[in-house]
Amino acid sequence: MEMVHLRLVTPPDVTDETVDMLTGDRYVFNLVVLASTARHPDGDAIECDVLAGAANEVLRNLRELDVDRRGSVVIESVDMAFSGLAEEAETHQLGALAHAPVWEAVEARIRAEGTYLPSFYVYLIIAGIIGSVGILTNSQILIVAAMVVGPEYGAITSVALGIDRRNGPRIRQGLFALLVGFSLAVAFTLLFSLLVRGLGIQPKAFTLGVRPVSDLINTPNFFSLAVAVLAGMVGIMSLTQARTSALLGVFISVTTVPAAADIGVSCAFASWSEARGSLLQLLLNIVVLIAVGVLTLRFQRAIWRQISLRNSR
Repeated sequence: MEMVHLRLVTPPDVTDETVDMLTGDRYVFNLVVLASTARHPDGDAIECDVLAGAANEVLRNLRELDVDRRGSVVIESVDMAFSGLAEEAETHQLGALAHAPVWEAVEARIRAEGTYLPSFYVYLIIAGIIGSVGILTNSQILIVAAMVVGPEYGAITSVALGIDRRNGPRIRQGLFALLVGFSLAVAFTLLFSLLVRGLGIQPKAFTLGVRPVSDLINTPNFFSLAVAVLAGMVGIMSLTQARTSALLGVFISVTTVPAAADIGVSCAFASWSEARGSLLQLLLNIVVLIAVGVLTLRFQRAIWRQISLRNSR
């Protein structure tokens, strides 16, 4: 049984209307009202549990009452609950809607990933250098490690959400973070690769042009496009369903960080055609991931909206 716990602070003039709305909802349970107990903001404290599949409607009604602006709304996931009434309502009344994502929570997760602290750029730089070592040594394990370390997917999904919500500042912040982050990753990878070349410690196979890992990265084709499309779909679906294991699969399937690393390595060793191919690969993956993210968000909303309408009938 999937439930969310709501903690509300309501202004006294809307408390009665809020309580009536919650009381009249058959998917709301364990309603508790404490008058004049909340401070900062001041008001009445209300707590309740809501079946996750019905939470979107309840939150929409709370916004219409301006509880989110004039008071406070806190959403918490319920790890475990035992209630015969709630289980009956979920099984026999909600149906497929019981597994609907709570969109407020989904967007909160995406927004949280769209905060660009200095560590965001440090992670990208470190991921790029790890990727460059993988390219120089033809180590696929290190390429995978670089993919996992890279934090860029959070910025990509944040841009997708910004486009979906027509939020210009979010789009600009995300694109700026991606531009600066990947530029730093390429620059530091270039410096690292120049150091390797200057010391003459690059592997012999790399010097002789045996570069199978690099060839896979700097050659964008139909297959890399297909992987980017599928990864973009899986990434958004894993965020809406809170599937962290599937999200990890996205991190290790899209060649964004390895492409940035290969740009630096190729420039350091004057392999200009490979650098151009890697740049194209990087741009292709970012654009496709953003576009597919927007489309997948909108498609999922449309699907769940139809299920909700069918259930309400």
